[in-house]
Amino acid sequence: MKRTLLALSLGLLAVAGARADAPAPSVERGRYLIAVAGCNDCHTPRFAQLGAAIPESERFTGMAVGFSGPWGVSYPGNLRLRAAAVGEDEWLARVRAGGRPPMPWNALQAMTEADQRSVFRYLRALGPAGAPTPAALPPGAPIPTPHFVFVPQAPTAVGLAPGRP
Repeated sequence: MKRTLLALSLGLLAVAGARADAPAPSVERGRYLIAVAGCNDCHTPRFAQLGAAIPESERFTGMAVGFSGPWGVSYPGNLRLRAAAVGEDEWLARVRAGGRPPMPWNALQAMTEADQRSVFRYLRALGPAGAPTPAALPPGAPIPTPHFVFVPQAPTAVGLAPGRP
């Protein structure tokens, strides 16, 4: 009887200690997280112009438009091919390792493990599509693709309106 009560007590403590607001990993949760995190902005071609009009079946295939800065050039990867090529634990290791700017790695790393797994499961559920994106380039390498330049510019003179200090 004491063993049963002890087991029951430990079980209740474990359930009580679990966060009620921490959802289990799921494809639906991943769909939501990817939407609110803005992943489409860089990883879905033409998303900036067309937004949600792009069918889900065409999203997250990466872009061959680079982002250049002091780190070299990085490209928004094809997340669907990446998720199809690795297991969930390898995905988590990659997320935790971080990478090149301007990817907001800190936002992805701040997610709970359950949320990171949800993102992976959503991408995996979409299935592989598209082509690999170009490999990152080191600083100073020729850039064979269109690219955005992420280099701070000096301020320009701004004329103040009359009467403004």
